Order: sequence, then structure tokens, then C-alpha cells
Amino acid sequence: MTSPFLDRAGAVAVESGPDVGVAAHYGQPLPEQRALAAGEAIVDLGHLGVVEVRGADRLTLINSLTSQHVVNLADGVSADNLLLSAQGRIEHEFGMLDDGSSAWLITETAAAADLAAWFTKMRFMMRVEVLDRSDDIFPVGTLADRDLGATLVWRDPWAQGAIGGVTYAATGTHPGTAYTLQLHLLEADAYRAAAQAEQLAGVDALEALRIAAWRPREGREFDDRVLPHELDLLRSAVHLTKGCYRGQETVAKVHNLGHPPRRLVQLDLDGTLAQPGALVYVPGNDKPVGRVTSSANHFEDGPIALAIVKRGTDVDAQLEVADGDDARIAAAQTVIVPQGAGSTVDLSAFRGR
Repeated sequence: MTSPFLDRAGAVAVESGPDVGVAAHYGQPLPEQRALAAGEAIVDLGHLGVVEVRGADRLTLINSLTSQHVVNLADGVSADNLLLSAQGRIEHEFGMLDDGSSAWLITETAAAADLAAWFTKMRFMMRVEVLDRSDDIFPVGTLADRDLGATLVWRDPWAQGAIGGVTYAATGTHPGTAYTLQLHLLEADAYRAAAQAEQLAGVDALEALRIAAWRPREGREFDDRVLPHELDLLRSAVHLTKGCYRGQETVAKVHNLGHPPRRLVQLDLDGTLAQPGALVYVPGNDKPVGRVTSSANHFEDGPIALAIVKRGTDVDAQLEVADGDDARIAAAQTVIVPQGAGSTVDLSAFRGR
């Protein structure tokens, strides 16, 4: 269905990218962002994909294939989960909660059909039914507790991290602790009612807060070779001591014996927004060291971005981001995933063997 939030006065629809179908803003992007951060506004995320997995064996099936330990997931408890390739690269990320009879998976718009098809293919003789519910269940986001008429509310584990995970980010207070995202799963009537809320924020507001929280997103930060370690997703979506699953060997090897080849950084941009996909350089060098994945104007910090750069990029280097044919934007980097991430043993002991 067409989002009823787009009927509100001032609504400006997203024109491209993973958020097409909802409002970018309602005419006041920075005040909307401030209201969302304060827990006063709600944000339409009804374009996101929702998959329902029914049946007595649903948690066993999902647990056997994914990175998070969910076989005993309690009713109403939220999880963040990854489906990996055999080489440990991320194929899908999804939020997950269970209501006692169904597991509900929340993912990017374009990923829902593939995710549903994968679990259907892998169920074999298990008592499981998989349904793509994206056309009749609609997420609406808040950063505080709100009663929007939902019986199911997913709470992003990014804020505090998940049991069995680890955070690579070396910081006193992780900025993600303020990113207390809740996704209220609404049926059509409740979704239309939520669109009449007094204070709305566009998805641009949520994107700015997500970037400032260092929270990676499938629709922005992922590419076809990304590892969980590169994005610090062991914080929320990987259980390091659960049983076997596809890609586990790579996850363990990189965490225990090596380093991820790339690392996530935050960029503070000098007065100008960078475009996702823009190349990142060390000044004086024409060979790029990475690319911008997300960018936004933050209501307090100004133009900011997330970028993935090569692990060996000097952590103290002032960086530059391509802006058109010849121009570059100065960018100060904040390390999220450090160069030494993943090394829990002395690799020198293995050289020459």
C-alpha cells in the first residue's frame, strides 16, 4: 500500500535508494531529527520488509543457519541476526523477535523476498511455513517507548550489544547507547492511525542518528564482500560460542587469528555532504583507500558520514572525499573498527610455519 504518511502536509518523498516509498522529511529536517532523538516523534519505516516464519521448528531452523543464538529466543525478546555465505561474507541482516508461534524477521525492502525464499528452500522436513508479510505488516520507528497499537515491538540490540558478542570500538561511551530504536509492527489500520501522530520525522532524520551511532545498515554499508568484523557487527549480531552455522569458520578465524581487511570509520566532513559511493583518499595520494557508504546532516555535528577504508589506512591521517571531478572534501576520521580488530593471539608465532 502507498504510505499514508506521504499524505501529511509538507511530506517530501525519498526519490532514490533503499528508502523509496516513505518520506525523507516533512519540511523541517533538523527539527524533526531533534524531536526523533528526544523520543517525541515517530518515523515511517513501512517500506521495510517483514517475513513471518511459522511452525514448531522455526527457531531451530533459523538458529542452524544464522550467526545469532536464537534457538531458545523468549517471546518478545529482540535479536539482530546475519545470514552469511560459506566464506563468512554477509548476505542478509535482519531484526528478529518471536511471539510464541511465529518468528518475525525485519529486513530491507529488496531483501525480504530473497530471505523468505532462502528459509523456504532450507526447511527440508522441518515443521515450518515461511511467508513474506511485507504487504500487510508495516514497521514504524521510535527512539522511546510509545503505544502505537502494536503487539510486536522490535528493539535494536545495537544500543547495548548482545550476549555472546564483542565490540571492537575502543571508546568510553559508545555512541550507539543513545540509539534506542524500536520498530513497532503495525497492521494496516494501526499504520494509518499512526500517520496522524502530532510529530513526525522523515527517514533522513533516522539516517543521521544512525550514522552518529555508528550503526551499519544492509542497504548502505554492505557490499558483496563485507565481513561482520569490518562493521563491528559482532557487537549485536554474532554469538561467538554458539554451534555450527554457515560461515562460522571464517568468523572465528578472523576474530581469533587475523584482522578484517577493511574497517568502518566515521567522517566529519568540512561543510559539505558527501555522496554514498564517493571515494576516500589520503591527501597527496590519487589511489583511493575506501568509499563513503552513508552521509547526512546531523542536527548537532553537521555533515557526517560512515565509510569503509582499508585496514592499513593511517588512523591519524586527515582524509579527503571526492566531490565531483576534481574537488575533494576534507574529512576527519574517527576510528570505529581499529586496525588491530580481531587479533586475539600473536600472529608472529605463526609466521614461517
